[in-house]
Amino acid sequence: MNTVQANRSAFAETFGETPLVKVIDFFLTYPDFDYSKSQVANETGISRITIEGIWNKLIKRGIISKTRNLGRAELYRLNRESPLVKILMKTAFDLSAHFLEEESGLQKKLSSLA
Repeated sequence: MNTVQANRSAFAETFGETPLVKVIDFFLTYPDFDYSKSQVANETGISRITIEGIWNKLIKRGIISKTRNLGRAELYRLNRESPLVKILMKTAFDLSAHFLEEESGLQKKLSSLA
């Protein structure tokens, strides 16, 4: 099994499972490492053809940046210096906190019924 999460992230739950959202969510989930297009395509379940257009958009908007070459592969990582990425990271964090609060409140209600 690849690293596509069995449970959707709060980010994907909120914004949907479009290929663009899946790729952004992947980089937000694993911001400390660099990846090739093929790796991201495999891990997100997106075809290489589909990821080509997404990749170019992410580079153009400064969401990902090239880190190095590894053989013939170019590796990219989340560009944490980008103001847009900072907003995306905060949004992903805030959404996760919101979903946890909702789940906690639901669990408290259920335990009070028992």
